[in-house]
Amino acid sequence: MELAVYNINGNKTEKTVKLKKEIFGIKPNENAIYLDAKNILANSRQGTHKTKGRSEVKGSTRKLRRQKGTGFARVGDIKSPILRGGGITFGPKPRDYGFKLNKKVKRLARKSALSHKMKNNNMTIIEDFSLEAPKTKDYMEILRNFKFETKKSLLVLSEGNENIILSARNISNSKVKLVSQLNTYDILNTQQVIFAESAIKEIENLLMK
Repeated sequence: MELAVYNINGNKTEKTVKLKKEIFGIKPNENAIYLDAKNILANSRQGTHKTKGRSEVKGSTRKLRRQKGTGFARVGDIKSPILRGGGITFGPKPRDYGFKLNKKVKRLARKSALSHKMKNNNMTIIEDFSLEAPKTKDYMEILRNFKFETKKSLLVLSEGNENIILSARNISNSKVKLVSQLNTYDILNTQQVIFAESAIKEIENLLMK
């Protein structure tokens, strides 16, 4: 499997990159993708939601009316869950939604997501580049050269480049990630994955372990 390498002007160069079929050409495992994406989203939840129960609501414990002889239903204190302003019955409490997932399943999910992008021609490789200064205009010009300015795009770098990261920060539909940060959800939640040339070898080494 080979892909052409483009420069930042959107022009095809004479270089090509050989891609390992074991990573970019497998049959996508939908269940592994589902489990890994669910794991990523679950681990990102704060789980800080909280409601007050009957014992936590501020109010008197005085019985509102006598038990019998009024013709109305029996009632306790003003903190009763059936009264307005009372405690919440079985309300949410702070909890951890995260769960563990086998490393092999996570690795398979990333391979499946990359193979899915490769199969649908949603992957591009560009030469390694850098920007002289953090300018959103310069990064946007690169996206325009590939006609990706209206698409959700993800640029994958082998190492951190502060100018590139800062330049893409203000573009709502564009993200920049390092190979070490790349996960299944990032790959799936974008229309076009752009790999820096040096990032290909690094991700192959990472996923072939």
